Amino acid sequence: MVITGLEKIKRDSSAVDGAGRLGLLYNQASVDSNYQSAADIIAAAYPGRLTALFGPQHGATGTEQDNMLETSHGMHPRLKLPLYSLYWSTRTPDPAMLEQFDTILVDIQDVGTRVYTFATTVLYLMRACSSAGKSLVILDRPNPINGAAVEGNLLDPEFASFVGPYPIPMRHGFTLGELANFYNEVYGIGCSLKIVPISGWTRRQYLWDTGLPWVMPSPNMPLVETALVYPGQVILEGTNLSEGRGTTRPFEIFGAPYLDPRAVAAAIEPDALHGAILREVEFKPTFNKWAGSVCRGFQIHVKDKDTYRPYRASLGIISTVLRLYPENFMWSDPPYEYEYHRLPADLIIGDPKVRRGLEEGRPVLELEKEWQRPLTEFRKLRENFMLYRP
Repeated sequence: MVITGLEKIKRDSSAVDGAGRLGLLYNQASVDSNYQSAADIIAAAYPGRLTALFGPQHGATGTEQDNMLETSHGMHPRLKLPLYSLYWSTRTPDPAMLEQFDTILVDIQDVGTRVYTFATTVLYLMRACSSAGKSLVILDRPNPINGAAVEGNLLDPEFASFVGPYPIPMRHGFTLGELANFYNEVYGIGCSLKIVPISGWTRRQYLWDTGLPWVMPSPNMPLVETALVYPGQVILEGTNLSEGRGTTRPFEIFGAPYLDPRAVAAAIEPDALHGAILREVEFKPTFNKWAGSVCRGFQIHVKDKDTYRPYRASLGIISTVLRLYPENFMWSDPPYEYEYHRLPADLIIGDPKVRRGLEEGRPVLELEKEWQRPLTEFRKLRENFMLYRP
């Protein structure tokens, strides 16, 4: 039986004994096994101690669809507590917000991918707590796409941003608690940090294996299947290919009006698609890129989740489209997540050398060889921060 940090704190107060007033960073996916909200649970378990609530990108209720759509501060309708946005005119809590609590609890469902902004929000909160002398407690949750697989190039520090603050690979294999501890120790954040660990979870488990509920943590992350393809398909946000926003299966579905799916399927590197099948589809996005236009493309169906490599697969897809449609394919222009000069694709991929390699027509497996040594070094360093051993 897998028990999350939230479930534990309901039964055992030791993590917050003497912690004073409590804040909570959460959203609609912060639920227990009975789908009860973390805000309601903490308020009931610690009467009078929960004094402020905070929400990440998309808002505490997940209402905002896309990047750079800010949410405003408000008031929780039932608990009558201030609800502050950490995705507003800045992404860092200001001193007035920090004055609302002594210790902040974090219960956020991460998806195991470097560019997913919730982890960066936690990092910014850690920095602010360190400066203000506040404590932070993470109520840990499983990495839904398992904590064993690690994939991709490490981010070039010169391309650090809100979608990648430090040099880690795209699929990092950490839980949010492990990642926060890694950031805190390796990069000297200095936050007073405590992790309430998961019980019963092993690193090779996907969320399907845990018996825990899945509530979409952001509007375009409806399923665990979405999270599984996301470490690669998120790159499409930096291109003029639709990543499926405006459909019912974002990131699994992708394409553009100019594609001939059969030509793409015939030209893609076979090794890029181990464990997955591309099924030809047509779709019409209701918003975002190509809204109202019929797009031709595919839905990714993962047949073997343990051999499928999402980052490799999506690089292989982009490489093929670049080669077949040099006059049609385009990299998106800025801005992207408050970066106004650098290409969104470079921020997402984390290293412009990878983009240039794709433009030069280099095979994806050849590109992968260039980041194997730093990836191996990251894996070794990562072992020091594993709370859940293989």
